Amino acid sequence: MIRYDALLPCLISAVFADIICSAWGIQHTHYAIHYIHGNALPFLPFLHIDLWLLARVILAGVAFGLASYAFANSMHLIKHTAQRYIRPAWLIPALGGVIIIVFAWALGSEDYLGLGVYSKDPSGVSIVNAFHAGGADTWSWLWKLLFTAITLGMGFKGGEVTPLFFIGATLGNTLALLLGAPVDLFAGLGFIAVFAGATNTPIACTLMGAELFGTEHILYFAVACFTAYYFSGHSGIYKAQKLAVPKQP
Repeated sequence: MIRYDALLPCLISAVFADIICSAWGIQHTHYAIHYIHGNALPFLPFLHIDLWLLARVILAGVAFGLASYAFANSMHLIKHTAQRYIRPAWLIPALGGVIIIVFAWALGSEDYLGLGVYSKDPSGVSIVNAFHAGGADTWSWLWKLLFTAITLGMGFKGGEVTPLFFIGATLGNTLALLLGAPVDLFAGLGFIAVFAGATNTPIACTLMGAELFGTEHILYFAVACFTAYYFSGHSGIYKAQKLAVPKQP
């Protein structure tokens, strides 16, 4: 449910936050989508979109929503199970840390341990590299999902935002290769759409896509975010959040 009386305070706080960050020389990581879309139907010149690409964006949006659903519910399930069956309480994060260490050792990679914006290895899996072909493995998104869900579910607090960007960008990379779509565009779509589904904020994430990547592909941003929102279920990463209107009957 949108609190319209909160829109103006949110806008003011966002503008001042940007001013303060700019004053201190703080900038976010630069992500670029170089894809330039065309018109799939030359005989319909009034359509300024690629309908075949739009269909693939919708398919990807479904996958992004399901990934959001899997992340939120995995995190809540792990937390509930750990609190119910593991005693004493201090053993929960201790066991969680051991599990993460074992997983990282078994994979032979540290790419899934940090925030994931960059990788220690320039050719490793990261958000930045996901915008290029070969920048992610087929299951990179699933590994990051599991690592983050276990970490947060077992009591560690480090945030969900950037890991969700990682999950979305790497899933978009994989889907682009499967669907024959532009890798940079689909990485960007996943970046914002998985977060939209996990937080139930499709409008905000569409605007975030315009801020990060420009407005040229904003229709695809909106379609991906709202599709992911629709398919992400009625829960999210924030348990206190309540949906005023059901997504499905």
